[in-house]
Amino acid sequence: MEIEMARLDHFGLVAGVFDQLGISEVIDNCLPKSRHHKLSHSQVLKAMVLNGLGFVGQRLYLFPSFFENLPVDKLLGEGIVAADLNDDVLGRTFDAIYEYDPTNLFNEIVLKVMDRVDFDTKLLHADTTSFGVHGTYEDEDIGNTIEITLGHPKDGRADLKQFVLSMVTNQHGLPLFVEAKSGNASDKNTIIDTISKLRRSITFETSTYYIADSALYTKDNIQKLGDGIRWITRAPATINEVKELLDSDVNMIPCADSRYSFYPTISNYGGIKQKWVLFHSKPMQQRMEKTFEKRIEKETKAATASLKKLNGRRFACEPDARKEAEIWLQSQKNYKFKKLEFKIQSKRTNGKRGRPSKNEELDSFWIIDADIELDENVIEKERSKLGRFVLASNDLEIDDETMLQHYKGQQSVERGFRFLKDKRFNIAQVYLKKEERIQALAMIMVLTLLIYSIAEWMLRKRLMETGNSIPNQLKKPTQKPTLKWVFFLFNGVTDVKVSIMGIAHREMMHLTDVLKLILRLMGPECEKYYVEEC
Repeated sequence: MEIEMARLDHFGLVAGVFDQLGISEVIDNCLPKSRHHKLSHSQVLKAMVLNGLGFVGQRLYLFPSFFENLPVDKLLGEGIVAADLNDDVLGRTFDAIYEYDPTNLFNEIVLKVMDRVDFDTKLLHADTTSFGVHGTYEDEDIGNTIEITLGHPKDGRADLKQFVLSMVTNQHGLPLFVEAKSGNASDKNTIIDTISKLRRSITFETSTYYIADSALYTKDNIQKLGDGIRWITRAPATINEVKELLDSDVNMIPCADSRYSFYPTISNYGGIKQKWVLFHSKPMQQRMEKTFEKRIEKETKAATASLKKLNGRRFACEPDARKEAEIWLQSQKNYKFKKLEFKIQSKRTNGKRGRPSKNEELDSFWIIDADIELDENVIEKERSKLGRFVLASNDLEIDDETMLQHYKGQQSVERGFRFLKDKRFNIAQVYLKKEERIQALAMIMVLTLLIYSIAEWMLRKRLMETGNSIPNQLKKPTQKPTLKWVFFLFNGVTDVKVSIMGIAHREMMHLTDVLKLILRLMGPECEKYYVEEC
């Protein structure tokens, strides 16, 4: 009797979702297998996704050791072993993805997924982030390849060269578009380019909103968007008209959510008639107050030091001293004089100390003797305007509170970026030598996010539809589990292969009723990986 054991854990679930979405079909069609290669590109890509969702602290690109204790033949195909997943095989798939074009390949996958799964695309959120990578990546003429270079890092790694990742998700966080950009790419140009490319690759309903942060909002960009689509974005405070609205004394209207209030108006910025809504957020105000207090403290130290220098100056006459005091106060909008006196002083011209003689000529001058304090009226007025921001939309009929709710969904793409920046990916440690492979890797990262996001969304949806629930970390029923928690529940599920006199039998150990429910809800493509075989 021979016994072989392999940990399946949650990997069968991941493989099942990969199959259910028809991703292998797309890859095999776009990147056909060469006869002399054992593994197809779809099998390698599936392996990369499994590795990416392994959450084991390894780098996103593969090592054969990752699969040594997994039932590789069950997950990837009969006859495949861990040793088949070597660097050469991975490099071949990276190169094939680049040659086809990573963004175009991802578009093909998304179209297939949208054909298989019915999910909402009425809200599309666009944003960018940066990823630092190790390696020199010397500047050279690289044609259409992105440039790995220094830029404005969003991950705090100013010491690393980087690339920029542009992504669009729906309101559920499902990524629908991805493109890698050079590390010094401008957000203003990147986001408008991303929206344009997405519209060319996928047709959405006319009721769809394109939503982005303030980087989108320039005169050129909103003019390029035109009247064909609806958009919502945050208007930058650097625009004079926005700054005036932020500082204005207007009667704010309470929202149904007591944490917010608003004031609507109409703008023609950039020659586009649009709706501007000034919002006040109490949670944002509370977050900003800490920064505000630190700023005031820093400004007070600077103002005190500046006043000390002013008090040490000499003036030829009192009017000169008064004028300088007024100029100084105008530069300090948050302060007022607690004390302000103008005094005449005399000093011996020969520099000697002691009392001057009766007829000795003295140098007379005026000085300022002042002290300051915070102007509480000004401070409170400024404090009351913390937590304000302006949203803009070319949909003049949109409800004010609906506009806010749509914009708050921008967190969906930000959650996606946090997922991709998880330390367990260790993307900053990746060095692939070629910019082309970085572009392919970026697509694979987002494909991994797509699999994760859509699996989580499908499970939650089916739990709600069937009225079922599973226990959360506190053993209380939930219909909105995170997929990471579901993965944890599958920890320990083991594929056991027993051979007796040449007859093989497979059993799945530690498959609880809760796990069976999850698999049943996720569908036969997932169940098949956990079925006992004879």
